[in-house]
Amino acid sequence: MIRKFMGITTAAILMASCSGAVGDNENKSGAAALAPGETAGEEANPDRNVYFGDLHIHTRNSFDAYIFNVRATPEDAYKFGLGETVRHPAGYDLKLEGPALDFMAVTDHAAYLGHLPAMDTEGTELSKLDIAKDMFSTDPDKIINAFQLIGGAVRDGRKMEGVFDPKIVGDVWKQTIAAADKYNDPGKFTTFTAYEYTAVRTTRGADGGFAGGNLHRNVVFRSSAPDMPFATVDSTNPEDLWSWMDEQRSAGHDVLSIPHNSNVSDGEMFKMETYKGAPLTKAYADKRMRNEPIVEITQVKGTSETHPSLSPNDEWADFGIYEYLLSSEVKSKTATGDYVRQAFGNGMLLQDSINANPFQFGLIGSSDTHVVGGSFDEKNFWSKIGVVDGTPEARGSIPPGGKKSWDGVTVDPRAANWFSRWGASGYAAVWAEENTREAIFDAMRRKETYATTGTRMKLRFFGGFGFDETMLDDPNMVRKAYTGGVPMGGDLIGKGETPGFIIWAMRDAMSAPLQRLQVVKVWTSGGR
Repeated sequence: MIRKFMGITTAAILMASCSGAVGDNENKSGAAALAPGETAGEEANPDRNVYFGDLHIHTRNSFDAYIFNVRATPEDAYKFGLGETVRHPAGYDLKLEGPALDFMAVTDHAAYLGHLPAMDTEGTELSKLDIAKDMFSTDPDKIINAFQLIGGAVRDGRKMEGVFDPKIVGDVWKQTIAAADKYNDPGKFTTFTAYEYTAVRTTRGADGGFAGGNLHRNVVFRSSAPDMPFATVDSTNPEDLWSWMDEQRSAGHDVLSIPHNSNVSDGEMFKMETYKGAPLTKAYADKRMRNEPIVEITQVKGTSETHPSLSPNDEWADFGIYEYLLSSEVKSKTATGDYVRQAFGNGMLLQDSINANPFQFGLIGSSDTHVVGGSFDEKNFWSKIGVVDGTPEARGSIPPGGKKSWDGVTVDPRAANWFSRWGASGYAAVWAEENTREAIFDAMRRKETYATTGTRMKLRFFGGFGFDETMLDDPNMVRKAYTGGVPMGGDLIGKGETPGFIIWAMRDAMSAPLQRLQVVKVWTSGGR
């Protein structure tokens, strides 16, 4: 993840560039450097280009977006990604400040996909139900109770009798696929068919209310997709999702799953046992890595890289910390399986004990926007979910009514504990030969990816044996680094000699200069 930089390495490091010192128009491969969002045209680049995108976007088809007045569609989301203006539920315009994105995926919740719009459409069978009348009542208590019924069914995997309608899911899923196919423009703008699998480990707060440990995943298809998504109504166990994904791959639908918000998983996302509490095995590790090669390490609900309690000697460990379990004021169990840096170390321990590593992830960021357009800059932040957090006053960031202080102001607990603690983030950055579904998906599969918290800085990282200072001035540096080493996400196998590493970084022209590179080393020794 890029806070300013996060990597894992040892030994000698050669810095090829920082803050654009290589030159604004040239990279070390000798090719013209691409501006953020710019594509390389139709000719594939064997040295690869960096592409920036968002793989976590919700629209009106998600139950927890529609209830907050989101009416924008998957097509609106893609228009936003292309640089067009879309409307926020609070009544103002949303538009990217920088260039168009290179790739996107709409990831609406598969469970009860499209059900709230159907409830709110006169004449449909769902609109005649009491739950629909309560959902769109003028009585706030009725709305909350009806919404919680749907939310609870999504979490518990229940098919509510008379409410859950697989035909609605199938029809809206077809529309989701059609929108992705319509806006996919190879070489210019890549769109993936995708959805969110919304598994949750339920705990209880001090008042007995719901507190959710996040086990959510975004499921992204390489090209073709099946007729129906696999949702929590099929199983709340992510390992069953992986089995289904294996079946889809055998049927010709290549697919990967991207965990997100492990920072609020209550220690569950990267725990050292299976979903049902069994010891981890090589078969488990191989299955997980086959299906989950990358994780989303930053988004609007905070970062999942590390925590000050886990990295007390890292002065940057408190960046983007958000700790509350879903829909609660209960803090997550940070010590057992919430953070990626800890998972990296535990994965190496497992490699020593079971000869396999289930936590050898690549990294991306995304937004988790529920208003179809991601917020990537704190200077232009519109938060996440809709009308309830769409203004600074509503999210508790500034006193209401133009007041100069908080004296006498009662802050909504949701604003105090959730909305005001969220932040602008983030992007998925991918190194690929061209801007196509196949090339970008394959780059994610091989983990040649990184995350940023909202700037489109460029970063390359290579490890190898025989790297030396002369490579930094070689116009074929990138080609030689690929030939003589491995890029980010690759496995560098020891040969009994000291490895070398090349870091190449360039600032986002629309953001601040880069100030530092922080290299984080994770290792095991003697079984620890």
